[in-house]
Amino acid sequence: MSDLSKSPPTRRGFLQGAGVTAGSAALLAGLNQTAKAQSNDPVVIGCPAPLTGIVAADGIEFQRGLEMARDEINTMGGILGRPVEVVFIDTESKGDDVVIQAAQRLLDRDNASAIITGYNLETGTAMHDIAADAGVIVMHSNTVAVHDELVKSDPDRYWGTFQYDPPETMYGDGFLKFIEDLEQSGQFARPNNKITIVTGPGTYSVNIANALNDGAAAHGYEVSLYETVKVPVTDWGPTLAKLRADPPAIIAITHFYTQDQAQFMNQFMTDPTNSLVYLQYGASLAAFRDIAGDNSVGAIYATVIGALQDAIGNGFADAYKARFGATASPNGGGQTYQALHAYAVAAALAGGPGAPYEEDQNRAVAERLKALIYRGPMGTMRIRPDTLSAYSYPTETNDPSLGMPHIFSQVHDKTKDGVLISPPPYGAGNYQTPPWMKG
Repeated sequence: MSDLSKSPPTRRGFLQGAGVTAGSAALLAGLNQTAKAQSNDPVVIGCPAPLTGIVAADGIEFQRGLEMARDEINTMGGILGRPVEVVFIDTESKGDDVVIQAAQRLLDRDNASAIITGYNLETGTAMHDIAADAGVIVMHSNTVAVHDELVKSDPDRYWGTFQYDPPETMYGDGFLKFIEDLEQSGQFARPNNKITIVTGPGTYSVNIANALNDGAAAHGYEVSLYETVKVPVTDWGPTLAKLRADPPAIIAITHFYTQDQAQFMNQFMTDPTNSLVYLQYGASLAAFRDIAGDNSVGAIYATVIGALQDAIGNGFADAYKARFGATASPNGGGQTYQALHAYAVAAALAGGPGAPYEEDQNRAVAERLKALIYRGPMGTMRIRPDTLSAYSYPTETNDPSLGMPHIFSQVHDKTKDGVLISPPPYGAGNYQTPPWMKG
């Protein structure tokens, strides 16, 4: 691992070691060198994020990712000579009202040129009207189809709100195709044709669960149990009793809270069924392995935005953990990290960022973002012009250089990040039969 706290690195070495592509680093540095600084005033980026509460494990990583990107961009000379400053407001894992108030304060009090965050526990469109009214850019990874629907309903109003990853609807078909590939390659033999689907009450989780429910029959599966749990979940006993009474081949949990998923594994492993366990997103965080320990090994998880395990992704992960500690989660921090880098390139290409209510300049930045193909540690961010969400690979494009990969990983070692096992060409290891299953 590199140690960013030791002797100062060269500008090029610092950026490459952190996972910034050489091309994007050179582009931003070149623009800074050839352009006159607009002013010495900082470019303020606002971030409303869940720094406390039920999903704080992710919110803290969103903060770290922005801090790391800020420092790297400033090492390159900022955005056309202006340093980047990031201001955070804790949304406390609460809903629309808190997120809206936080975003408005960042614009009115802190004069933020853009709002960049990961996800918040809101409806998925809380900040869209804030952005439209203030004429600014908002970038988020709420991962929801309602974003796409709203943007398509009024593109002239919602030109500035970007979802820099694909929507959750990609998860259903993507998981069923992943299982099909495992079966066709001989890596997984279903013990029966049953699948259990467990969702939380949120729209995000329900949409994924419904997609699995709708697509299961086409892949030869019968949904033997469709369960909605109340969150947070500390006692999985009632659900586990149903599972053990009628064991399925696959247990798919679309409720994504990390600690709830870890508690499921701890309670499941006291008397496991012969079932493959899939946990949507939450298990990608180090907190899952910290809580579940040995019981985490064998679990499969997926995310439509996660750190790759290639030269760029590993370079980022190594630098990220060197800075924030071995238990930091690049899958979370990499989201906002990549988003801020992409914004910085787009703003520089547009001649600089705009302030709140400087709509013409911010529209110019938005146009550069829409045209940008940005390859970072999370893969390729390429924005769909009709939805302002990122294209997904392999569901929406069969070219890995033109879409963000829907990655599947499996925990092989409780002390390490999960091993990326799909899709090609990004696989860093192979699927392993979970220790509780009959091979």
